[in-house]
Amino acid sequence: MLQQVIDRRLSGKNKSIGNRERFLRRFREQIRDAIRRAVSGRSIHDIEQGEDITLPRRDVSEPVFGHGAGGSREGVHPGNREYVQGDRIERPSGGGGGGSGSGQASPDGSGEDDFVFRITREEFMQYFFDDLALPHLVRTQLLPDAPEWRSQRAGFISEGTPTSLHVVRSMRMALGRRIAMGSDARRRLRELELLLAELMRQVPEPKHEILEVKVQIEALRRRVHQIPFLDPFDLRYRNRVRVPLPTAKAVMFCLMDVSGSMDESRKDLAKRFFILLYLFLTRHYDRTDVVFIRHHTQAAEVSEDEFFHSTETGGTVVSSALILMHQIIQARYPSSEWNIYGAQASDGDNWQQDSSTCREWLIDKLLPSARYFAYVQVGEENQNLWEEYCRVAETNPNFAMQKITDASEIYPVFRELFKKGVNA
Repeated sequence: MLQQVIDRRLSGKNKSIGNRERFLRRFREQIRDAIRRAVSGRSIHDIEQGEDITLPRRDVSEPVFGHGAGGSREGVHPGNREYVQGDRIERPSGGGGGGSGSGQASPDGSGEDDFVFRITREEFMQYFFDDLALPHLVRTQLLPDAPEWRSQRAGFISEGTPTSLHVVRSMRMALGRRIAMGSDARRRLRELELLLAELMRQVPEPKHEILEVKVQIEALRRRVHQIPFLDPFDLRYRNRVRVPLPTAKAVMFCLMDVSGSMDESRKDLAKRFFILLYLFLTRHYDRTDVVFIRHHTQAAEVSEDEFFHSTETGGTVVSSALILMHQIIQARYPSSEWNIYGAQASDGDNWQQDSSTCREWLIDKLLPSARYFAYVQVGEENQNLWEEYCRVAETNPNFAMQKITDASEIYPVFRELFKKGVNA
């Protein structure tokens, strides 16, 4: 039966999906570098748009063969009225062949044209978060509603597809069957052959008995030869079954300082960092809860809209956010079932006594149950909170801290905190 495969994938006019995917794979590093440069000039609201990527001509050019100077070659010049076959043409003066143009050449004789193409929004975000991951993520629980599956070997079966045929096991089964089916016949055959040899040594030879033995021997040999070398009963196929996998359930706590010392520029830096984090989580992890906590002298769990747009402000008690995070973990997110992560942004300005309290809460309560906790200080000054957190980082490998003083530093700092393999 003639079979036809119809590709119904949506593709733009005069575009090839396959060729585009191969091109993106080939120039993956150049595209990734171009996206990193583009991010520094974007606002956070434009982060999910596509981008015009410019690649140097030298990176996309293909190697070609060319004729060097000298040598003997033949060619046909259409429209020729001056020469006939056999005429000798003088070599042009001025060295190797090359086009002459009206443009101005570069001083070193080399030039470069840029190759520009546009990547879509989805492609941009894919490269944007390509090599990032949540550190120490562990699969913790089986979810009955929508489990993940993996294929696992489960021995051999007697029926299956030709591609799953196990040749060695099938030949082993065939050999055992042939031995079992022919053992009696071969034993009887050896006995008759010995009997025939004994009869042949007798004088005179008992011809009638010898003939009967030969007939029996021939019948047994035919019986042994008729045992099939490979029977459908012998075939064994690899068996694979689907088994459910534990699903990685994670929760990210976003803690942002909105006290009076956090002016609008610093709040904007913190919000940009958390927007990047939120985009990263929603695009790469299906089962990740995000808990938003704002704090000044008091901490409160808020919605996403309140977290990014509320104008509430006040004094500074950073430990209130850490205490609330611990209470929420105890109430809703047991560490035996959830991967717990935290990300905190503050300018570091805090009461001296409260900063030491923050250090104690992190070491004693939060870090033992958290996979990873990242602290970002939006400001250059070494405040008392930064000094206390430096003491935490010295003894806790699952705690990281960075500073952001300018919008251009947000993406590099974010990559440093969540880059694959760094905190594994």
